[in-house]
Amino acid sequence: MIVQDELDHYLQTLEKQHEFSGVVLITQGDLHLYTGAFGYASRAWKIPNNLATRFDTASITKLFTVVATLQLIDQKRLTFDTRVIDLLGLEGTAISNEVTVYQLLTHTSGIGDDAEEENNERYEDVWKSKPNYSIATTTDMLPQFIHKPANFSPGQGCRYCNCSYILLGLAIEKISGLSYRDYVRKHIFAPVGMTHSDFLRMDRVNDHVAEGSDPIYDEDKTIIGWKRNIYSHPPIGSPDSGAYVTAGDLDRFLRAVQRGQLLSPELTAAFFTPQAHWQSSDEWKTYFGYGLKFYVDPAGQTVCYQKEGSNAGVSGVIRHFPKEDINLVILSNMEDGAWEPLWAIHKMITEI
Repeated sequence: MIVQDELDHYLQTLEKQHEFSGVVLITQGDLHLYTGAFGYASRAWKIPNNLATRFDTASITKLFTVVATLQLIDQKRLTFDTRVIDLLGLEGTAISNEVTVYQLLTHTSGIGDDAEEENNERYEDVWKSKPNYSIATTTDMLPQFIHKPANFSPGQGCRYCNCSYILLGLAIEKISGLSYRDYVRKHIFAPVGMTHSDFLRMDRVNDHVAEGSDPIYDEDKTIIGWKRNIYSHPPIGSPDSGAYVTAGDLDRFLRAVQRGQLLSPELTAAFFTPQAHWQSSDEWKTYFGYGLKFYVDPAGQTVCYQKEGSNAGVSGVIRHFPKEDINLVILSNMEDGAWEPLWAIHKMITEI
């Protein structure tokens, strides 16, 4: 069970050890079970994080892309079977003509990624030979992956792929006539009341924004400094990564989807249904849904589902526990900040 003092002590210990900087929010329906803020939003100026701090959410942004795509399907302006190469006019690339919207949503398209995470390639390495500030629009991302060979034929495997969501973002732009960011602002952030969320440029001054930084270690694993993440990813978010949100807004978003505020009943149900088997362990099987990742026990029950994200200077997760109707939000401005608290708090919640 969640004990305020116990969780405070645990997170304060991680904070003192420079292992966590960020915020934690745990809700059950409309009830806040726990709120806490730790570490610095600006390490240089020693400005502490608080619950109003906005964090880069990395790949959690994909959930907004999913809902935008499903809204267009609800409106019958797009289908799961739409072939994206035909829609986007990307003939002559390495992307198969057979790739569909469904496959992009569920990581089953097989297309090559700009950084193959399952091969332990790091996204920040993409920018060693290309200035990150040159990427400002969704279309700017295309040269990074459209000529890379596929990992498998469409529908013949399951492999996490960031750039499949770039293609979905381009589809949203073409069909809606809006930029991806403006579509999300108008059709997701505004209806939900996510008043603190936006796509913010790193080279602009913005209020209440956490600066991403990670420790630099010497050979003895002693921290000798801190590295900012300003050269590690593009200066503004895209359909696969980089929206800035507060913990409260992220919780508000998932509750809104659960309550059917953004999608039809049919697609709301589909959003919370596992779609494609990804990995298995002795404890559970892991599936991808439409953006979400599902952990299913041997009895076939979903223990929890989540969307997580990680980049240099960024980590975060929103995890829902259906049995307990609990949302757990952890947002951190450290690359490894979210993961140890995630599993420690997971244990507290499942032992309720």
